[in-house]
Amino acid sequence: MPTVREVTLNLLRRLDLTHIVGNPGSTEETFLTNLPDDFTYIMALQESSVVGIADGLSKGLRKPIIVNVHTGAGMGNAMGCILTAKLNKTPLILTAGQQHREMLLMEPFLTNVDATEGPKPWVKWSYEPTRAEDVPGAFMRAYAMAVQQPAGPVFLSLPLDDWDKEMADNHIMRAIPTRMIPTPEDITLFANKINASKNPVIMYGGDLARSQGWQEAIAFAEKLNAPVWKGPFSELVSFPEDNPLYQGEIPSAIGPLCEKLQGHDLVIVVGAPVFRYYPWVPGSYLPDSAKLIQITDDPYEAAKSPVGDVMVGDCALALAEVTKQINAKANTVNTRKKIASGLTEAPKYPLTALQVFEVLSPLTPKDYILVQESPSNGHDLQESDLGTIKQPDSFYTMSSGGLGWDLPAAVGLAFAEKESKRQRPVILIIGDGSFQYSPQAIWTAVQHHLHVVIVALRNFEYGILKSFALLENTPNIPGLDLPGLDILSIAKGYGAKTYNCETVEDLQKHYKTALNDNAVSVIEICIDPTIHKLLGMDAK
Repeated sequence: MPTVREVTLNLLRRLDLTHIVGNPGSTEETFLTNLPDDFTYIMALQESSVVGIADGLSKGLRKPIIVNVHTGAGMGNAMGCILTAKLNKTPLILTAGQQHREMLLMEPFLTNVDATEGPKPWVKWSYEPTRAEDVPGAFMRAYAMAVQQPAGPVFLSLPLDDWDKEMADNHIMRAIPTRMIPTPEDITLFANKINASKNPVIMYGGDLARSQGWQEAIAFAEKLNAPVWKGPFSELVSFPEDNPLYQGEIPSAIGPLCEKLQGHDLVIVVGAPVFRYYPWVPGSYLPDSAKLIQITDDPYEAAKSPVGDVMVGDCALALAEVTKQINAKANTVNTRKKIASGLTEAPKYPLTALQVFEVLSPLTPKDYILVQESPSNGHDLQESDLGTIKQPDSFYTMSSGGLGWDLPAAVGLAFAEKESKRQRPVILIIGDGSFQYSPQAIWTAVQHHLHVVIVALRNFEYGILKSFALLENTPNIPGLDLPGLDILSIAKGYGAKTYNCETVEDLQKHYKTALNDNAVSVIEICIDPTIHKLLGMDAK
């Protein structure tokens, strides 16, 4: 009879789960022994990078990815990016080796104690098979849990002595539905509420992009002729940001968000939480007399929304059905100001972040992927043409606020571009503080000859935290300055091409070179360290 390992590998082939991102350890080696040539193993140097790379790869290939980390210690290193994967709703099958079953009772060295509890609450399901023969079935169930909406990571703890046990190949593969549509009654109810409104406003979030609802988002908004906002801290873009209806990203605080909704009698939230707040700025959730309706694929999000009526289901499918039943409206929408491309004034050094983006914008090809982990400069990026997303599946960031996800995710996205032969360059805008969290991922990108352009902005501080301190009126916080970092030496040590920029001409030259090189490049430029007011607000 075949072994547990052979049966499992055959199942993984049938499920198209042949990509494994990992950092191997002793308890994982029995699974990885003589890994067949039709499996692709992508190694990273630290488990946080492992999960981040797998997250980006899953997004780029639009399929689940297997993650293989080392027992409990590796899971500990990976937890930050696992949290982000849960909030990003990324279908990852996380695996960690477990010690030999015959020794588990005495908890020998490298035992994953309480293995199924460690990754909670940031996985949808966590399991250690009771018998070796249950390993393939556990993978099937893990796959089913990971891909069903809301998608997300799951975890399997796998004892190292299970793989060579013999078992029958009982062909446990099953078809799993991955998208849900609300009932016709729910669709009609929501359409009636929209038709009864006089001045609706729309807010889109990442769920709509995950369900490939770009065209549905456009058709719905243009039929209503309603202004469209992006939800606070949206990890994906679901609507073309050069569309005249687009208004920008709505503020992430109760009072300022409500102010942006003034004058509207119905708030339509599709694929976003209600709402993803950051600083405490009191106010009303909604303007007086305004109502809210939400479409989400996540019952948990539906339950925790503080206001509004909710419809649970696949956002693209639901929106398409609602659009059929709504009446076209002729509202007047204020068009957002045009985004600048190219420097709008003579440069003064150090450049502002916005000026850096204005320099990069006209040099960037039409088809590219943008990844962003520079929290203090995110607003300026959105105000530039570089950060104005015009194509689906071309912008990514973390939904958790946890630094260290975007650099490895950019590597995973670049791997997907290479494998799919789309070959779009992946451009990562990253702060000097953020860069320090997962620089090991650069090594993986270099080893696989990926095309990643990393633009590192040096302001010598945690700028976003200084902005938060300004809003909260909490001066003299220690640890917010970052002197003495040598980003280029770190990047060079992992094999990347590196460039320091002191002038606009340097930036233009090196950025062009990096785009044409089809390699991993890190471009460093110092920027103006002036602290921006959070949400554009004065301190309390």
